[in-house]
Amino acid sequence: WARLAQAVRAQGTQVTEFVLLGFSHGRPFLFALFLAIYLATLLGNSVILSLVSLDPRLHSPMYFFLGHLSCLDLCYSSVTVPKILANALRPRATISYGGCLAQMFLLMWCAGAECALLALMAYDRFAAVCQPLRYRQALRRSVCAAAAAGCWLWGLLDSALHTLLAARLSFCGAARLQHIFCDAPPLLAAACSDTRPNQLALHISSIFVGLSPFLLVVVSYLCILATVLGMPLATSRRKAFSTCSAHLIVVTLYFVAANLNYNRPSSGYSPAADTLVSVLYCIVIPMLNPLVYSLRSREVWGALRKALRVGATPGSPGSNA
Repeated sequence: WARLAQAVRAQGTQVTEFVLLGFSHGRPFLFALFLAIYLATLLGNSVILSLVSLDPRLHSPMYFFLGHLSCLDLCYSSVTVPKILANALRPRATISYGGCLAQMFLLMWCAGAECALLALMAYDRFAAVCQPLRYRQALRRSVCAAAAAGCWLWGLLDSALHTLLAARLSFCGAARLQHIFCDAPPLLAAACSDTRPNQLALHISSIFVGLSPFLLVVVSYLCILATVLGMPLATSRRKAFSTCSAHLIVVTLYFVAANLNYNRPSSGYSPAADTLVSVLYCIVIPMLNPLVYSLRSREVWGALRKALRVGATPGSPGSNA
């Protein structure tokens, strides 16, 4: 990132840092709010990762992908929230030029990878419900590992393209971002050079990285819904429908917020609406995912109870008191 910054300065820009203007009001409230969200995100996703890694009953494709989602959500929050918390305590919220590019790169990497992973998780549920006889063969261990690696690589390539394009931008005068962290849209709004290549890349990515996975998710859940409606027992239908509907609501919320963030109208949004949309998809959703995907899972609750019982065995320090 230092070399990238030097290359850009050699083209004429003298920007060394950005001033983040999204902290103009309510800093103590923002600090408390984001700290609570971050701690909840760390706790929920760390528990899921630990259970999926340690409990053999959770060594299945569904929980393998859920572990990757928890890892992504931890990265998502850790890319933005610690810097937000630090700036909320300062009289002047800033981020260095190289730090801004690094934050944008990591954020868009997580966004692209999560879009692909959510589509993959929807296909996993489709295969389990609609094609149970072929499920184990279609999603064997090697296929799952390759598919998960492909999601991370897909996000990496998409993020690298946008970061390289952003590194070519010039900024005139005081570089001010109407946001609380660095992302592509606020950078483009602050640039004084030609941003048409960046805008075109964002629109194309919104189709292939955002819209296409979302359509795969919708088609998968529609097929699941058709299969569920054909189940003979009403209790089975209610349980499957409530679980799938909760998943689909959160996934839809994520894709819609991400699309609004990166594929925005030319007039843009108000600073408050802009920040709200970004916070929703990259800070709030990572906190909700562990609850939504695990709340109705008897396997996860069973693994959690087993882990708590192991921690409270007679040999543990607290049991001898």
